[in-house]
Amino acid sequence: MTTPPLKGIIAYPVTPFDPATGELDLPALRRLTDELVDAGSHAVAPLGSTGESAYLRDPEWDAVCETTLQTVAGRVPTLVGVSHWSTEGTVRRARAAARHGATAIMVLPQVYWKLTEAELERHFATVADAADLPVMLYNNPGTSGVDLTPETVTALARSIPNLTMVKESSGDATRFRTVLELSEGALSVYNGSNPLALEAFRSGAAGWCTAAPCLVPRACLDLYDAALHGEDERADALLAELLPFLRFIVGHGLPRTVKAGLELLGRSTGHPRTPLLPLPEQETEQLRELLEQLGSYPGPKAVLPAPPTV
Repeated sequence: MTTPPLKGIIAYPVTPFDPATGELDLPALRRLTDELVDAGSHAVAPLGSTGESAYLRDPEWDAVCETTLQTVAGRVPTLVGVSHWSTEGTVRRARAAARHGATAIMVLPQVYWKLTEAELERHFATVADAADLPVMLYNNPGTSGVDLTPETVTALARSIPNLTMVKESSGDATRFRTVLELSEGALSVYNGSNPLALEAFRSGAAGWCTAAPCLVPRACLDLYDAALHGEDERADALLAELLPFLRFIVGHGLPRTVKAGLELLGRSTGHPRTPLLPLPEQETEQLRELLEQLGSYPGPKAVLPAPPTV
């Protein structure tokens, strides 16, 4: 079995925007990135769906990539989401990530037209060749509309040498072990479905890709530690405590819930970018209660100004 370049808790930061103007807030991004590293995250992964990469203009994407990697400064590995509608756009982002020192890149098949197997293979192979970095294939049929089965992923990995990782977010827990078995350990598998965190580790997942450390880093790290050391009772108890929170942030949308949570914790990252809207007041109160139960909520509820008009 190959040694994966990433393992453990892989933290996904949101992309902060100024609450008054809606433009990038790079100082807030630096603070959040530092907090994730200082809290003990094993890797940092900017520009995933939590980072609203689909809503960023090219210069904004470049600025977030460069700022995050410069702030991490090699203290932990980095995984940059480079997905774009076109192969050309994905290649451009992959090369930028490599230029700024990313450890690895993540590629989601972000499609409008349904792609054939030949088109998918050419897309991934072109991107992988352009960056010359370890590649993580991201399977999230709920957002991409494409379900990359374990058989498909394994076949792709056989033809693309630096495709060595897969992030599985279909919600099907059996796939973690299936990917490992079909690839005979050549592929490292990562969990992208928050409620399946413990089941994934027990099935051989190398890491948990999650935005939860933005709000509850210690709880995530404790769960990983318990799973890593086979402390089953402790791990079960930690997951039971975390599950309501994990289900909430997934069910109500990661960018809006994580940003609302950061605001509650006194660490403003602004509103999500339209068409996303801020988390409604009632749901924000529910989130406050969940954070309070997890021991993460320090004070009175904060209120963001109204979102900027567009």
